[in-house]
Amino acid sequence: MEAISFYARDSYPLKGQIFKPDGEVKGGVLITAGTGYKARYYHSFAEALTKAGFTALTFDCRGIGESAPDNLASLSMRYWDWGKLDMPAALDNLAAHVDGKPLLHVGHSVGGHFVGFWDNHDLVKAHAFVCVGSGSLKDRPVWRNPMELAFWNIIGPRSIKEHGYVKKGHFWTGASLPRAVFEDWKAWCHTDGYFRGDLAGPLQPHYFEKVTAPITSFLYTDDPVATRRSSPVVLDTYQNAKKDYQVASPKDFGLKSIGHGGPFSDKHAPARDVLVEWAKSQVG
Repeated sequence: MEAISFYARDSYPLKGQIFKPDGEVKGGVLITAGTGYKARYYHSFAEALTKAGFTALTFDCRGIGESAPDNLASLSMRYWDWGKLDMPAALDNLAAHVDGKPLLHVGHSVGGHFVGFWDNHDLVKAHAFVCVGSGSLKDRPVWRNPMELAFWNIIGPRSIKEHGYVKKGHFWTGASLPRAVFEDWKAWCHTDGYFRGDLAGPLQPHYFEKVTAPITSFLYTDDPVATRRSSPVVLDTYQNAKKDYQVASPKDFGLKSIGHGGPFSDKHAPARDVLVEWAKSQVG
């Protein structure tokens, strides 16, 4: 692993890590994180990819982990800046490391939501969407709503009032979130169709209808967020991409749980191996 620094489309400084195999490089894999997940969460997955011959890149979007300013409350941004400004810059950086070899993308949660904002999406040969589904409360299991409503209406706003951002701790166990990430995310989660209603207005320009690289959506039966009901809400925005849904139970891999965090850690290695095999199948 090598620590790297690069700049987003608007020159915001970002931090990441590049993982390179010992032998011949088959291709490059960009790993984009879910909301509140730091780059290091995906490092064991990146290492597994290198053993299969891939160069992998992980990184923190602005406001998260190593790409957060010292004073997070001072950061001025919008949630979708991750997709319009940060993720495509990371893809360019990865391309510079693989010398023309195929580029793949593994997007966790919002990492799949935002592909349609990338101005260089056509560089990617294929996408694996992991635990990607609508954040709209209408598309979630009813039993989870009280917990989420507390986050949206009590915990998050209280933390913003006190700190100027959503601070990690207590109910929120993810990375501290910039204020605008929380507020934009909340607005979409309380809207039928998630962000799709904004595609004709404030989210212009975007490239959802131009994405043609195939998408394989990996879903897990114990994930309360990305389900067979909520996943198409997002994937259908990629109207011209071929889509394939792979739904599995943790028991299929001899595991007790996978959940919305996905199979990226060593303890989920049997399920993680399926993602590695997916990558190998795209360049074989």
